[in-house]
Amino acid sequence: MATNQNGVAGPPNTTEYGGDEISALVLDPGFSTIRAGFAGEDVPKSVVSSYYGTVPAGPTPKYLYGDNSINVPSPGVSIGNPMSGDGNVEDWDTAKNLWEYAITSRLTSAKPANPILHDKDDKIEQQDVEMDGMDEQEKPMAENPLLMTETGWNSGKNREKGIEIAMEDWGCPAYWLARNGALAAFSVGKASALVIDVGASNTSITPVHDGLILKKGIVRSPLAGSYISSQLRLLFSTSSPQVPLNPHYLVASKTPVEALAPSQATLRTFANGSAPDPSFRRLQEERLLTEFKETVVQVWPSGRLAGHDAQGRNNLEAAKNTPPRPFEMPDGYNQAFGAERYRAVEGLFDPKMALTNAANPAPPAGQTIPELIKSSLSQVDVDIRPHLLSNVVVVGGSTLIHGFTERLDNELKAMFPGPRVRLSAPGNVYERKFASWIGGSILASLGTFHQVCVVFAILLLSF
Repeated sequence: MATNQNGVAGPPNTTEYGGDEISALVLDPGFSTIRAGFAGEDVPKSVVSSYYGTVPAGPTPKYLYGDNSINVPSPGVSIGNPMSGDGNVEDWDTAKNLWEYAITSRLTSAKPANPILHDKDDKIEQQDVEMDGMDEQEKPMAENPLLMTETGWNSGKNREKGIEIAMEDWGCPAYWLARNGALAAFSVGKASALVIDVGASNTSITPVHDGLILKKGIVRSPLAGSYISSQLRLLFSTSSPQVPLNPHYLVASKTPVEALAPSQATLRTFANGSAPDPSFRRLQEERLLTEFKETVVQVWPSGRLAGHDAQGRNNLEAAKNTPPRPFEMPDGYNQAFGAERYRAVEGLFDPKMALTNAANPAPPAGQTIPELIKSSLSQVDVDIRPHLLSNVVVVGGSTLIHGFTERLDNELKAMFPGPRVRLSAPGNVYERKFASWIGGSILASLGTFHQVCVVFAILLLSF
């Protein structure tokens, strides 16, 4: 931090932070993955799972971070996540280590290097490690300013904890916390937008006007990627024949079989005390369900699945006549999925079509995406509603399901026939999944970024 002859803090030097010489770091933590990278780049260089592994090792457990470590069926390994279902941090100690790992393992070294000599195009060796002793490392980011994202409903206490970690534990010279809704709008070049974000654990609607979040219009729902996974589990368990859900690590060998025939696989067995925790299998099943969502699951694009098209034909009957999509499970069981592949996502739009049982009741109508949009718009000024509807931004990994944007566009036009509705959904997978990070990368690369940062030197002078 530069000071004048009277010892008063002045404007920063570009070699300290915020200029072209030193790249700021952008950290975008989520329920499923953590995205990290240098400001000004197109995509994050570091994408790390938000899950972590714990292995019994004497009085203190051993922690494992990174995909290559947590997906190995080690004896007794259990899986956890420091994020709560609402997208905010629940376990700060583990979250700090995960974030530090995402940055230091792929972007910087554990010990500070000279960022001026850093070449953003350098190939950085990527490897996953066991994170013992991470707390003993001193100030791993002492030379890089940090922009970090947060949810629109993050609490003030959590914000204070974030700045404490960034400045006291990591030694960041400057820090800024930005709302992910506004950053998603920035990523597609919009200062005002209605941001619809369907991620792993939450669906949120965020109105943004002139770069500012309209907080009273933020609404969210748990109907997102995890809900679709629970619908698939219910679909598989109630199908006839029942669809087995055996992850890859359980299959020792398999023999090809005909469609719908029982699998002929030899499942792996574990000796006493050598089996992983049930939470490990749950994570591997989730990875398999994610693959199924990416390749098979679809959203019925035109109207409600339980309704009729413009010609009066039943949509559900039309779905049954569409060509099925085949999928083979790791144990060899394979099936061509027809109309049922539309049911898993239909609950996000129409609660009456959600798959239910005693443990999984139908979701409330107010949690569906159309009702969330109505609720959000009803909380903002009536004069800006047409402008928001003409700038609808769709982001989040779960929106990549085939047919999602077409269905959303039809739902919006049916709900708001008067105003012009225009959707902006990036076609690039990375731009859709990493929209908040990309917006943060744009913001942190601006020459004026240092003017909005909380600066450590100024923070010290305030005490």
